[in-house]
Amino acid sequence: MSLPRRFLPAAVVLPLAAAPLVAQSTKADSARRDSVAQSLTPFSVRATRSTSNIFAAPLAITRVERSQWANRAGFGLNDALGAVPGALVQSRYGTSDVRIVIRGFGARGAGDRSNAGTSRGVRVLLDGMPETEPDGRTAFDNIDLGATESIEVIRSNASSLWGNAAGGVISVSTVPNVDQPYSSMQFQSGSFGLQRIIAQTGAPIGTRGGVAYTSFTNTTFDGWRTNSDARRVTFNAGVVAPVGDATRLRVHLTGANNLFHIPGPLSAQEVAANPRQANATYNGRDERRYNRLARVGASIEHDVGDNQMVSAVAYINPKYLQRSERGTFRDFTRYHGGGNVAYNRADVLSPTLRNRLTVGVDQAYQDGAILFYNLSPTNGRSTTLRDNKKEGAYNSGLFVENELLVNDKLGLTLGARGDAISYYYQNYLNPKTNASKRFAQVTPKLGTSWRFSPTHQVYASFGGGVEAPAGNETDPASTFGQDTVTALNPLLEPIRSFTYEVGTKHVVPVGDGNGFLQSVSYDAAAYLTDVRNEIVPYRGGRFYFTAGSARRVGTELGVRLHAAHGLRFENALTLSRNTYEDYRVDSVHYGNAGAFANYRGNRIVGVPDWFYQSNLTWQPSSAPLGLSVQTGLQGTGGYWADDANSVRIAEAHIVNASVRADRILTVGGARLSGLVAVENLTDRAWIGSAFLNPDVVNGRPLAYEPGMPRTVMVSFSVSRGR
Repeated sequence: MSLPRRFLPAAVVLPLAAAPLVAQSTKADSARRDSVAQSLTPFSVRATRSTSNIFAAPLAITRVERSQWANRAGFGLNDALGAVPGALVQSRYGTSDVRIVIRGFGARGAGDRSNAGTSRGVRVLLDGMPETEPDGRTAFDNIDLGATESIEVIRSNASSLWGNAAGGVISVSTVPNVDQPYSSMQFQSGSFGLQRIIAQTGAPIGTRGGVAYTSFTNTTFDGWRTNSDARRVTFNAGVVAPVGDATRLRVHLTGANNLFHIPGPLSAQEVAANPRQANATYNGRDERRYNRLARVGASIEHDVGDNQMVSAVAYINPKYLQRSERGTFRDFTRYHGGGNVAYNRADVLSPTLRNRLTVGVDQAYQDGAILFYNLSPTNGRSTTLRDNKKEGAYNSGLFVENELLVNDKLGLTLGARGDAISYYYQNYLNPKTNASKRFAQVTPKLGTSWRFSPTHQVYASFGGGVEAPAGNETDPASTFGQDTVTALNPLLEPIRSFTYEVGTKHVVPVGDGNGFLQSVSYDAAAYLTDVRNEIVPYRGGRFYFTAGSARRVGTELGVRLHAAHGLRFENALTLSRNTYEDYRVDSVHYGNAGAFANYRGNRIVGVPDWFYQSNLTWQPSSAPLGLSVQTGLQGTGGYWADDANSVRIAEAHIVNASVRADRILTVGGARLSGLVAVENLTDRAWIGSAFLNPDVVNGRPLAYEPGMPRTVMVSFSVSRGR
């Protein structure tokens, strides 16, 4: 299957984009090129588990620095990840609840069972430890951009490294890079009752990159729509320090208290009449989630000689979750724990041949009690117990990867991972439904790269992926009444995918550094992903079958231009075509026995053909008060909200702008800064997100989540030391 004709020019231009830029890079400017590269990409890529530099991995990787979202409120990940090509991140109603899709992974959903509160298909790490649960679902309670220093995103299929639900990887770090003690306090006030306090402090430990730090955020938001208010408190603390000459220790503590209400989806007619209203059913039962959780974890790295390293990670993550959801009050008490051990070895086999080997094992387990009650007249927990059960999930994985580097130019990577994912279900009210199920899969990885220079690489790769059904997708079919045989659907199999990818990364100095355009960096990739055993929903997600296959084809381009006078341009563009190759729905489940619906050739639900974000920043070093101005444009193409391709979400283009003053006042070592940011500057009416495969009520699909109107945020901060 080929891309639409309008995509062909981009598909041709992206691979050729390097040609004129390469011509400008000569031996004479190699030193300055490396200096530019150091300023633009000063990092090792921890999300790859072994590779030390972004230009050494045959993967599509983007790193986002704190400065790139400094002009946004930072409540949700959408404020940072819009700068990542291939990653679609939509805020549902202005809070931390976001929908994340990377190259089509994470797109599926159905009705009100899987469209709010969590994401799936994409693995999320916080300081190297998983926020993603063993069944592949991720909640974002612990992640606040106010406490975040950087984010690494692997857009390539990463199951050979990270296992289940790793169609992409988002690795969030709260560890600051400082050389002196620092502290800061930031106050934000914005439209619709947004109030945020962000406090941070820390200090270096020793002289070899150690640091101790802590951060605290407190956010309240009245919400634009009815029943969309939220409040969240997060706390992070960590110590990263060398222990002796060969050992490095990291200890992290994080916790969150997060209450957010869910306004629910509307029909098109309701959006036109009053986009601020909540779904009547959601509002009537005060739909909400109240999550309290904490995690403590530690990692250690120890060098064995000059060429070997052993590392280990362990964590425990208790959770107490309460929900008013689908007519019941739900109590979850969960314990998520696990860890990993890895061995890395680097050998110089000859003057022209080097080898790197990584072997490791991951373990993760989650278990806990689940109690369902009737809702009380005030939408709280009544005394009538409807269900008493326990759900457990265990994920074990063994991975190996080997990279051979020839003449510091040609890289050959071969890897594989085996995963076993087990679910356990025990019902104390109806024991005969007790069940267990195990999924197993081996995923390969093959990659090659050619390094023209330390800052210029082309690569090609092939990788497999595995995604077990999430816990709420394993419910058995209940078309003809509540199931009384088993609690786990015996017909479901893991989603399997295979991705073919080519790409290039390059940092290029322009001229002698004295002209207007000073440097260009770009990251371009093209991919094709075949998906088998696509999990498809029946009856609004009341149960699922393994019934489909799909193909996703796309190109991505990320560009950063640095120019004279403090001008900077950043752009992330994604073009794709995503279709079902095989998808038949047995219509007996819709009251029409003997008939079926064939969705072959339909577009995949929830994935637009294109989306982009562009930002232009003016930040001259000599500007009074440290003034800087930024304007941005973000857009999302139209997409289908249902597998039948009958419910369409319209395209949208949103303008944002901000003015920042980094040196309003300096007293001693303390500095006062200020920011005014306006999002949706033109006050455009748009659909910010959608419920996928929505419920249909009175012939009207309830799919639409209206996007935020114009919002204004004012921020002041006092900082010392950074």
